[in-house]
Amino acid sequence: MNIVFMGTPAFAVPSLEMLIEEGYNVVAVVTQPDRPQGRKKVLTPTPVKEAALRHGIPVLQPQRLRNPEAVAELAEYKPDLIVTAAYGQILPKSVLDMPPLGCLNVHGSLLPAYRGGAPIQRSIINGEKVTGITLMYMAEGLDTGDMIAKVEVPIEDDDTAGTMFDKLSLAGARLLKEQLPVLVQGKVAAEPQDESEATYAPNLTREDEKIDWTKTSRQIYDQIRGLVPYSGGFTLWDGDVFKVWACAKPEKSDQGKGDAEPGTVLEVGESGIVVKTGDGVLTLLTVQPSGKKAMDAAQFSRGTSLVPGTVLT
Repeated sequence: MNIVFMGTPAFAVPSLEMLIEEGYNVVAVVTQPDRPQGRKKVLTPTPVKEAALRHGIPVLQPQRLRNPEAVAELAEYKPDLIVTAAYGQILPKSVLDMPPLGCLNVHGSLLPAYRGGAPIQRSIINGEKVTGITLMYMAEGLDTGDMIAKVEVPIEDDDTAGTMFDKLSLAGARLLKEQLPVLVQGKVAAEPQDESEATYAPNLTREDEKIDWTKTSRQIYDQIRGLVPYSGGFTLWDGDVFKVWACAKPEKSDQGKGDAEPGTVLEVGESGIVVKTGDGVLTLLTVQPSGKKAMDAAQFSRGTSLVPGTVLT
């Protein structure tokens, strides 16, 4: 059986590695083109490409998979099955119809909830306590295909998008390992999604990173967790961007401290920067002033001009 694997970030690597370790015949890997990374804009391969090259597997990197040339190149590998995990492009019908056993997707949510490109981040931002993996057949719509199997993964209070990416990537590989033999034997009973329960998780934008101090402490705490370690949240201090990378978990005892307007800095010390929110306070633990590196509250407090009474906007 010829398998073509499609994926891009580190999230997809455990699924690819599992296929190789279990002896499946991965004939090619499709991933996004190399992109410039860092301040020096060094052209960098995707994690999936790096994994494929370590195993000597041919790598295809089309700018657009919809291009006839890309489809023709893919067809040369005669895939019986295509497996995708966070590839980053929508598969055209010509590709969906190519493999006799169909196209599978390892999706990072419990479908039909959180369809789209940022299900893990948005589930944390929205304060969900449980997420998971859905193994599904791919269809022409956005994550609309029939579901093969699911596994739930709890979201702990100290989880971030980074830790959940790691947990879900491993859970996805395990689920794929369990279900592939069943699929190959033709014993899969896929279940259609209930469209009435569908929700969406579009890719994050700069707007999603802005901190609204009128929200509750818990909402802001969850927002920051959902953005770490990729971008962090930000507010403005004297007109400059002031990033927030970590906060202390809000406690009930933090509620109702004074009548200051949301965004007002109440304390600046080695244990944290206490800021008024819509329902109480939030303690910032790791911050990044404009033009500087991220630092903990103790380091920041020793040389800052940020004083109680300052309003972050």
